[in-house]
Amino acid sequence: MSSKIKEKIDASVEGKLKSLYQLQLIDSKIDKLRTIRGELPLEVSDLEDTVAGLETRLANITEEVAELENQLNEKKQSIKDFQSNIKKYEAQQSKVRNNREYDAITKEIEFQNLEIQLAEKRIKEAKASIIIKTEVLEKSKAEFEERSKDLKAKKSELDEIIAETEKDEKELVKESEKASAAIEDRLLNAYRRIRANSRNGLAVVAVERDACGGCYNKIPPQRQLDIRLNKKIIVCEHCGRVLVDGMLIPDTGVNE
Repeated sequence: MSSKIKEKIDASVEGKLKSLYQLQLIDSKIDKLRTIRGELPLEVSDLEDTVAGLETRLANITEEVAELENQLNEKKQSIKDFQSNIKKYEAQQSKVRNNREYDAITKEIEFQNLEIQLAEKRIKEAKASIIIKTEVLEKSKAEFEERSKDLKAKKSELDEIIAETEKDEKELVKESEKASAAIEDRLLNAYRRIRANSRNGLAVVAVERDACGGCYNKIPPQRQLDIRLNKKIIVCEHCGRVLVDGMLIPDTGVNE
């Protein structure tokens, strides 16, 4: 049996509790850093989706406005063509040889006038649609610019936090690995299992105001005494977390 393994097994209960508590304090700081960093990427992702959606909307509305303007120009040209046709038919009316030809040309002129009226109606509709879509376009542009600024600011904030927290996290991870090495495998596995099943990542908690620091259920006085004596590892009967005396590590430099 190696001396390193023997040291782990021979460690006193108080030493084991102290090591577990030390590890918990370090891991809690890592959790806190990851939580701070973990919220911003979601905000950035949401803003990126919003900006992308607005960009697509702007492209679609711009395309729709362009199509309406093309239709408007086509209708204007159609009106010119219809008017030209009317002049041509009117010129032909003076050269007709019978009433049948005259009536046929008159009907063509009436048809061209109807086409002009329809084209004018379509022009009015297109102009009204252009006005509405232009207003939406301007509002969308303003929103796009505002959200783009927000996105830029959030990305900058995220980059700064990543730059700051990555360094601290790497250092804390090293501390966590070092602290884990001092704990026997059985206890370490139990600690990790409790942490994984705990919503706040707390596997080892101090007794605070006569209650479990994890679930806040009251701890009987005799059990509190046993915890303060550090003679055995005691878990909360309500949440299963390991309970330690709050004075076990008075000043580690790890707890904030």
